[in-house]
Amino acid sequence: MSGHRGLRVIPTWLHGQERLYVCRADGGNVAWYDREAARVNVLSEDEREDVLQALGPFLTGPVAVGPPPVPTPADLARLGLHPDDDLAPNRPGEALLIALDRDPGSAHRLRPDPRRRALAAEQAVGEALDALDGAGWHVLHSIPLPGGDRIHHLAIGPGGLFAVHALQARKQRVHIADPLVTVGRHEPAPLLRHLRTTADRASYALTAEVRPLLALAGPADLRAEAPPRGVRVLRDSDLGSLSRLGGVLKPADAEALHATARDRRTWERV
Repeated sequence: MSGHRGLRVIPTWLHGQERLYVCRADGGNVAWYDREAARVNVLSEDEREDVLQALGPFLTGPVAVGPPPVPTPADLARLGLHPDDDLAPNRPGEALLIALDRDPGSAHRLRPDPRRRALAAEQAVGEALDALDGAGWHVLHSIPLPGGDRIHHLAIGPGGLFAVHALQARKQRVHIADPLVTVGRHEPAPLLRHLRTTADRASYALTAEVRPLLALAGPADLRAEAPPRGVRVLRDSDLGSLSRLGGVLKPADAEALHATARDRRTWERV
């Protein structure tokens, strides 16, 4: 803590990032220093010089100085969202985690609980998608849809919007013959048709094109008779390639779509 002409500098932590607040003796804020953004936001231009002198020992390099940025529509939407309606805190596999917590199932099953295999896939895929954060992508997990269905992951970024379905395929062969997907010795399932329907529902909710993406967790081999119509198929280890896609959404548009998508009420009528 430091002082200059009655000003105090108080370090705080917000979402894992350090922020230094400059306060008067009465506790009122006059400025804050966002080290990550290298910016000092000054509420009153008259106190600019005093603020900079108070912050002097804490500045780590050149900084931009000015009034706080005007909140964007996305900022305002986020600030007005009730915590119960905010899907952003959802963990990968949130719905399965809750279901397993309520009903862990018998410890004496002859076969592993299929919910745990599905959860492992969603967690692996979710972790890979969350790693795109630094490339301008926003990811939401376990979005509930009417009728009991859900979107495993929704990725929003420079390359557009993707409704991602995670499929456990650990050390198994995957064969795709649109719309059928066969994993190992399991029965073929018309999964691609389901993915397209889910993406269409998401497009309707967000009034923007959402493309389906099948993410395979740990397959030993992948074979497709032909490229599936309109569905991107990636291994979980290849999801980082999405960071190379661009030219579809500007950062402000991605922010606005993320603000809409994180609101549970957006999905109530699809």
